[in-house]
Amino acid sequence: MSTKVLAIDDSRTIREMLKHTLSSGGFDVLLAEDGLDGVEKLENFNPDLVITDINMPRMDGFGVIEAIRRTEKFNGLPILVLTTESAQELKERAKKSGATGWIVKPFDDEKLIGTIRRITV
Repeated sequence: MSTKVLAIDDSRTIREMLKHTLSSGGFDVLLAEDGLDGVEKLENFNPDLVITDINMPRMDGFGVIEAIRRTEKFNGLPILVLTTESAQELKERAKKSGATGWIVKPFDDEKLIGTIRRITV
């Protein structure tokens, strides 16, 4: 059974890039267009990992991380932040909120796939 990844990003281009990269890496991918959409899809999809952007409408990445961590069922779910942001204070805030890792856009396909495989074993 393949690893299920929920990818949340408000950029259609990034969503399509993630879907292409992760699907060709053998992952089962579900896309969400913002944080609220992602949190709504979480329960039914039951992913092995979530990738989320930080800056999004309706609910940002910090809101996504906090919503996931508040749900007992998903408390240990790995969450990768994929963003253009690189400020240390944002990384600290994400880590405190419960993020597993931080990847800066544009992402390297092989590194992203390798990271996902490492943290979903």
